[in-house]
Amino acid sequence: MHAAAWAQRPRAPPFIDPSGFARHRPGNTLLYQLVEQHYQDFRELRAREGRSLPDYVQEEFDAYLKCGRLEEGFLRVRCEGCHAEKLVAFSRKKRGFCPSGGERRMAETAALLADEVLPELPLRQWVLSLPFALLFLLATDPDLLTLVLRTVYRAISGFLLQKAGRTRATGHPGAVTLIQRFGSALNLYIHFHMIFLAGLYLPVEGAPPVFRARARSLWCFWRPSDRRRGRLP
Repeated sequence: MHAAAWAQRPRAPPFIDPSGFARHRPGNTLLYQLVEQHYQDFRELRAREGRSLPDYVQEEFDAYLKCGRLEEGFLRVRCEGCHAEKLVAFSRKKRGFCPSGGERRMAETAALLADEVLPELPLRQWVLSLPFALLFLLATDPDLLTLVLRTVYRAISGFLLQKAGRTRATGHPGAVTLIQRFGSALNLYIHFHMIFLAGLYLPVEGAPPVFRARARSLWCFWRPSDRRRGRLP
């Protein structure tokens, strides 16, 4: 392209968001405004009562108040074609209560499981709720939580092996577990969401293992492709 034609080509105005894109502005949300207004007073009140917030809790609040704010750091992105520019604020990538970060991790985890981890085989979800007396103990003791999860996995996998007439040497179940730490009211409520293969892998000498599913009449199955195709809620 000649220099004159290149100079006259259409250009987008700088810092104009593309159609369908809305920059995350946490300062406009009710949650952010409530935390910004009351967090310092709440922290000082707890300190005066001799019940200071744990460091990791303060770090979550401090990071949330900096997440998505241009003054806390950003990237300047420029289109090579039309030269439109926009600013993308840094995310703090914490695992607390930030809605934007939680939504992003949820979508990324779902895509990873459906596209790269879970095989295109029948699957079943198991949900385990725990007694209220154990919730605070498990919330503060990750080693004990791991032990409980291991026990639950052995119980369910043992059930699958028993129904198939197999042992752990002749059949191999598989599962992925997501540990959820809160309920619908954002209360502390640790429970397990476990996605099990609805069947077993059977070893074959000199060949890849063969999958054998359970009888469909006894199970409600779904596959990773069902989620991608929008067949599940």
